[in-house]
Amino acid sequence: MTDSPSPSRGSIRPDMTRRGVLRGAAVCAAAALRPGRAAAQTYPSRNILLVVPFTPGGSTDILARLLGQRLETALKVPVIVESRPGAGGSVGVGSVARADADGHTLVMGHIGTLAVNPALYPKLPYDPLKSFEPVSGIGNVHNMLVVHPDVPARTLQELVAYAKQKPGELNYASGGIGSAAHIAMVALADRAGITMTHVPYRGTAPAVTDLLGGRVQLTFTGAPNLVQHVEAGTMRALAVSGSSRLKAAPTVPTVAESGYPGFEASQWYGILAPAGTPKPVIETLNAEIRTAMAAPEIAERLSLEGAEVWTNTPQEFREHITKEMARWGDLVKRTGIKAE
Repeated sequence: MTDSPSPSRGSIRPDMTRRGVLRGAAVCAAAALRPGRAAAQTYPSRNILLVVPFTPGGSTDILARLLGQRLETALKVPVIVESRPGAGGSVGVGSVARADADGHTLVMGHIGTLAVNPALYPKLPYDPLKSFEPVSGIGNVHNMLVVHPDVPARTLQELVAYAKQKPGELNYASGGIGSAAHIAMVALADRAGITMTHVPYRGTAPAVTDLLGGRVQLTFTGAPNLVQHVEAGTMRALAVSGSSRLKAAPTVPTVAESGYPGFEASQWYGILAPAGTPKPVIETLNAEIRTAMAAPEIAERLSLEGAEVWTNTPQEFREHITKEMARWGDLVKRTGIKAE
């Protein structure tokens, strides 16, 4: 009996063709339904919550609301800015670390919560690098050193001399232990060799209120919270923390100009999403944030308030956080700052 001829290597059986087509279709369908791609196609599908880990009225809140308005227009969904203060911002940031990783819950991170708190709190409810997907920085805010008018100092040099005459008697306010205002003042006091008493508040707004009332003598916090009071004469500005003077206060020298070369202790802010948020969603948010912050009117408004636009890629933002954690963590350990 003669065997039936076998198909040649180049031939294709009809049933194999059908199976191949069906298999290929299934693969394509699966690819189209991958979580990242599907999420990007439907994002955003509901309101976006932007958590501010401090009380309303501070620089973090001001920037969050400014950005939120822009994102609402761009993404066509409401962006709800919600304050969740506590433990130097750890409460609010920790709550976002536990949120669903779908891009609908974001947090406004900054120097305190991301670079200082890891060294300050031994049991932090989040890891700045492992718990989040950095999206983009949004702005830098220069700190402004201001005193109550009753303080007999009109320059930083005079303040340092006065503090050395009365060690520990000057009380400075901040938005809380480990806040940007606290760490900036510690850095300045360490550099100048002076001792002052820290009075932490639950946010920048109440700290500024008590400075206006004379219950504390000075603060070194974000310029947007202080410019109007300096202009009104209810506070006296001595210096700013950036590498250059502010457009909003051009007569106020930098700390570096005032006898401490190289000193810089500005605040930086940026948006983060929970770890695991799909990359396409992060890319969408990054693009919209950078577009929003690039608007000329945004740069002008921030400049007039003592701030500047600062955006970057997710990877650049991650690298910045890493470097700042090392820098400020070293200061916390060296100066012995302790959380309550």
